[in-house]
Amino acid sequence: MKARLIEPNNGPNIQKEKEIVKEMIELYCRKNHHRDELCKDCHELKTYALLRLSFCRFGEEKTACSNCKVHCYKLKYRQKMKAVMRYAGPWMMIYHPIYSVKHLLNR
Repeated sequence: MKARLIEPNNGPNIQKEKEIVKEMIELYCRKNHHRDELCKDCHELKTYALLRLSFCRFGEEKTACSNCKVHCYKLKYRQKMKAVMRYAGPWMMIYHPIYSVKHLLNR
């Protein structure tokens, strides 16, 4: 049996989602951990989230993760990401209004 290589998703929708997630995690870390650079935990979460987006089974047809029927994040990361989104979501309207609108349209 041969191992099947899976190509990462690098389409425009996935790239947009990656950029939004990066901004949200960076905003969360900056505001909550009071650092200019990502702390170890936030860096780990960002790496994990970007990897999961790269290999999302829905690819360019993906909706917002909150609407997805498949939970692809491990429980530990899902809880962290919920905290990030809950905190950073409202702040994104101030710091990154274009990303906020795009994300809301994707829901």
